[in-house]
Amino acid sequence: MSDSEKPAAPAPAGDKKPAEAGLEVDLTKYKTAAEIVNNVMKKLIELSVEGAKLIDLCIEGDKLIEAGTAAVYNKSVKGVKVNKGLAFPTSVSVNNTVAHFSPLASDPQSSQVLAKDDMVKLHIGAHIDGFAAISAETIVVGATPENPVTGRRADVLKAAWHAAEIAMRTVKVGNKNWAVTDVVGKVASAWNCKPVEGMLSCQQTQNVIDGKKRIILNPSEAQKRDFEGATFAEGEVYGIDVLVSSGEDGKARMEEARTSIYQRDSTVTYQLKMKNSRAVFSEVQKKAGAFPFNIRSLEDEKRSRMGLQEAVQHGLVKPYEVIYTPSNTFVAAFHFTIALLPGGPSLITQPPLWYKPELVKTEKELEDEELKATLSKSLRENKKSKKKKAKADAAGDAAGESED
Repeated sequence: MSDSEKPAAPAPAGDKKPAEAGLEVDLTKYKTAAEIVNNVMKKLIELSVEGAKLIDLCIEGDKLIEAGTAAVYNKSVKGVKVNKGLAFPTSVSVNNTVAHFSPLASDPQSSQVLAKDDMVKLHIGAHIDGFAAISAETIVVGATPENPVTGRRADVLKAAWHAAEIAMRTVKVGNKNWAVTDVVGKVASAWNCKPVEGMLSCQQTQNVIDGKKRIILNPSEAQKRDFEGATFAEGEVYGIDVLVSSGEDGKARMEEARTSIYQRDSTVTYQLKMKNSRAVFSEVQKKAGAFPFNIRSLEDEKRSRMGLQEAVQHGLVKPYEVIYTPSNTFVAAFHFTIALLPGGPSLITQPPLWYKPELVKTEKELEDEELKATLSKSLRENKKSKKKKAKADAAGDAAGESED
């Protein structure tokens, strides 16, 4: 996401029609959350150096998000405090780990540290009043303009960045979700890479980050058959998760890492039988509400892990499983939050902080002319330019008629 696509501040709500005014108020909350996320991402990138422990990065990220959200919107409205906090717990997924790696102190992998040339995916989210800004970006430990990323790491990183840029320009009013699936696949193939199979991006609303309208990456034949088509509409917000693998097919699987991130499923009801399960589920509802949480945030890790088992078994809580592509592959990811406004798409989250062309050197480039044309377009068409073009077209038509 290039600097030219930085999100603009919303216009004053007082100048809008009632429906638009409400949208602008929501945008203010979205963008406040996004600013907090951007500041935390900046700090995490600084801390992601050789020798840094992954668990320390995850703990620090969550702590900074909580501190950032605690500092804003502290006035009660009609006696009710604004709910705010983590919209997605910090995860730090390295090399062929696709996503959601956020170990607990009791996990065997809690001592894992970053090494030079590790490809690191940082994934965080914050919300204000249930309006969530979620972001992810990929860095390579120790890379500099003098010592840039090369080889397959560079290929997959450049593929993911370009795919995210083009996906951003494809998520617009009237387009279908399958259009995004297609362009991400085409872009990835330019660097002989594949999107990670079956990964989802979802519509967002207040207190919902996994809405009904969804985008799927690299679907299997069964997923192609069963996946529901959708059309993007004005006023909608989406969290777009672009994950690309250097592997041949983009397939991923679970391995030895233990799941630590979960989310309550508000569509499921079930009366838990065990006392400990009920106590843990009550704590989850109180602390995390509708948003994903890490077991680490609960009072007692061991008791909570046991208590969640019954809730997961009956679908009250769903796990964010840690998955991996083959050991000789790399995965790069970019996640952005975008709103479809009357004036065009508006990026809520900030552009990636770490990615710069001089840090990534590949032998391959994007050759597809249609994709290159999409990439060259601004995210939002300038209204003055649009009017100017319309006038020029009208003048051209008038000139043609006079000649006739």
